[in-house]
Amino acid sequence: MYTYPRTKEESEVVKHWKPLTKQAKETAVTLVLRFHIGLTNIKHHVSMGMRQECKCHGMSGSCTVKTCWMRLPTFREIGDSLKDRFDGASRVMLSNAGSMRGLNSGRKKRNKYNLQLKPYDPDHKPPGTKDLVYLDPSPDFCERNPKLGIQGTHGRQCNDTSIGVDGCDLMCCGRGHKTQEMVVTERCRCTFHWCCEVKCDYCRTKKTVHTCL
Repeated sequence: MYTYPRTKEESEVVKHWKPLTKQAKETAVTLVLRFHIGLTNIKHHVSMGMRQECKCHGMSGSCTVKTCWMRLPTFREIGDSLKDRFDGASRVMLSNAGSMRGLNSGRKKRNKYNLQLKPYDPDHKPPGTKDLVYLDPSPDFCERNPKLGIQGTHGRQCNDTSIGVDGCDLMCCGRGHKTQEMVVTERCRCTFHWCCEVKCDYCRTKKTVHTCL
């Protein structure tokens, strides 16, 4: 059996659980979120992707003795899985009214003050134990906000042929973009000289640059 120890933050959620008061509302919200994250448990999610690998030992390739071990998934597999969960995260709000039906006895004990997360949109289903959740939407990264250290996207260069985050449609937040022809100086015709130097010429080239409005 492969298990992971409870993290310190998860233990603190249970250890310091207190009744909800006006003064402690913000703290309670944080604790509920941490508790939910503790249930989703990223380490457990990673362990679910572990797979068994075996190697045979014996004369002439026979499998007289077989050694097996558990191998973690690759970083790419873990990253793709977490990215999918991040994209599907649910916005929630704190509620201390309603039943705790659907929670097992162990979770009932930890939620003894009947605090739970419910969907921000009443038409959405409640988040499951494997769903990531958030309370507040992300700030607007399109406009400059010095307090939050957000520079905005005005004046940012974009790619007018890309449909990704670097594309002008997304990067410019629907404001449009302008296109300019610019002459830039770049290194060119670089060659390696023994030993050990790279020498280049400098060329002036004309480029098309797209910039967010």
